[in-house]
Amino acid sequence: MLTIGELAKATGTNVSTIRYWEQTGLLAPSGRSEGNQRRYTKDEQDRLAFIRHARDLGLSVDAIRDLIDLSERPDMPSMEADRIAAEQLAEIREKIQRLKMLETELVQISTRKVPSDANNSRVIQALARFERSGTEAE
Repeated sequence: MLTIGELAKATGTNVSTIRYWEQTGLLAPSGRSEGNQRRYTKDEQDRLAFIRHARDLGLSVDAIRDLIDLSERPDMPSMEADRIAAEQLAEIREKIQRLKMLETELVQISTRKVPSDANNSRVIQALARFERSGTEAE
């Protein structure tokens, strides 16, 4: 059994983040010791590692919750998990496209030799154009 501090260290997760994920229901509330200290099992450590990795991949809390629910019901077909993965892939590809467009714009701005003042910044203008066009990063 691990304390919350040991779990945080083992998974590279902040203690406050572990508590948050308990509040959201992604991580079940831990058992308590006689001294009322949180105690976590290896299964809870594995779930936390899954949650961290899923968040690093950009999955939403709802998508993670759905995947956890699916993992707890092995009789369910994997089509739902496949759908979640496909949606995430589409979102990542869209973000890559936006980042490529932003990269192109920033390269053009940074290679121009025309000075600009703080009130007329080319960077600010370029980013404002991206926002208005709906291609801003989230």
